[in-house]
Amino acid sequence: MANFTIADIKALREQLGTGMVDTKKALEEADGDVEKAVEILRLKGAKGNAKRADRSTSEGLVTARELGGKVTLVELACETDFVAKNERFIALADKVADAAAAAGADSAEAALAADANGQTVEQLISDEAAIIGEKVELRRVRTLAGDHIEVYLHKTSKDLPPQVGVVLAYSGDDAETARSLAQHISFANPSYLTRDEVPEADVEKEREIVTEISRNEGKPEAALPKIVEGRVNAFFKQVALLDQDYAKDNKLSVAQVAKDAGLTLTGFARFKVGA
Repeated sequence: MANFTIADIKALREQLGTGMVDTKKALEEADGDVEKAVEILRLKGAKGNAKRADRSTSEGLVTARELGGKVTLVELACETDFVAKNERFIALADKVADAAAAAGADSAEAALAADANGQTVEQLISDEAAIIGEKVELRRVRTLAGDHIEVYLHKTSKDLPPQVGVVLAYSGDDAETARSLAQHISFANPSYLTRDEVPEADVEKEREIVTEISRNEGKPEAALPKIVEGRVNAFFKQVALLDQDYAKDNKLSVAQVAKDAGLTLTGFARFKVGA
């Protein structure tokens, strides 16, 4: 008979978060050797990770860390909302965010290579995924710096951790308006700060589309330039933050709200889980 007790099973389960049956089998295979049992469970979990590689990760959370005048925004994904609200998954996200912020990572690739207490973030995620029993994926990471930085994390469900995260870098002193603008970004989902940042190829494609639409609507040829320009401006209002109508007062643009508050917006990042 294997040399272990119920207390040993309980202790190992609490350490790793593994199931009762798997933990007991590992201890039996290891003849009560806890270190060997841990190795068996991790190897089994690693094989499970490989099998889960093609699964989709549409749940998860967004979190942020401020360090040295910079803020790092992280999206960590998993398969189910059950895991997304699990304490072990949330703790993993905290460790990933800490490591990514310490490394100043501005991409998922850079964050995965960052050190996390003697191992890479990639290995940390792999080890924890083996225990959690789902595919876990570091989907996105951004780090922003600025004179001031506003962080807004939004819960789409009270039972889940934040699903939408916004980091807004700005100069100026009106923190209340900056927070309101971060909330606007979470709702309006701009892709760029200014219209000048929108790739010219995207603008030209939009111009071609609205020109064809306008012609198909029977608009007079002479009026097309003005109509097309108006519709391209509407496109900018969708994708460029400063051009957007302010969510709390659509008679004002975001640019006007920022100007009135003495703010200069210098950059932002927005992550939504699964989007």
